[in-house]
Amino acid sequence: MRLRNIPGSREAIAASGWCIQEPEKARGGWNHIFGNEHPIHIEIGMGKGQFLIQLAKENPQINYIGIEKYSSVLLRALQKLEEDPLENVRFIRMDAEELCQVFGRGEVSRIYLNFSDPWPKDRHAKRRLTSRQFFTRYHEILAAGGRVEFKTDNTALFEFSLEEVTAAGWRLDDFTRDLHHDPVMREGNIMTEYEERFSALGNPIHKLVASPYSISVTLAGESPSR
Repeated sequence: MRLRNIPGSREAIAASGWCIQEPEKARGGWNHIFGNEHPIHIEIGMGKGQFLIQLAKENPQINYIGIEKYSSVLLRALQKLEEDPLENVRFIRMDAEELCQVFGRGEVSRIYLNFSDPWPKDRHAKRRLTSRQFFTRYHEILAAGGRVEFKTDNTALFEFSLEEVTAAGWRLDDFTRDLHHDPVMREGNIMTEYEERFSALGNPIHKLVASPYSISVTLAGESPSR
């Protein structure tokens, strides 16, 4: 279960130069924040930052923005970055529903969703990060060649997500129900903290890659196997 109440976490985030305090003011100008024209990739619900920080180390030609709702979790990622600074990483504490207020049309090249909250009750389906409502938001901010990559160990959520890709009018580019035993999709895979924990218990990890039909799937930058 995620930590939510570390004393002083909000104050530490507010004082950090790695955390963008008023992200809506950067909308349409994120390359000015980074000082270059590199592609921007985001992870929504980044947790303690292991996945995002490792990606940033391996891909200095890409700018990464980690989005996390909970201050106490974001603080853990911030502490990692302070110990080993990376100029191509920034963090935002915000709710994912605000994406379109923070990123302009076509400003993001890739979106990562890792082990997202399953919101198991049917009445909360639209809150799931792979719901058709969220795919509509992603479509608005994705650049040409953009795509969404989603990993989970929750089978019910994964099946729901496969259906929502089609319902949202998106293309299902690839998927697997057992990532760590898939010789193609596991290549270059970077594990999150949750992924390490769940796979150690023997849980198969599911992954899908999806893109809007109106956007080309060819991307410069990272290997498409991530």
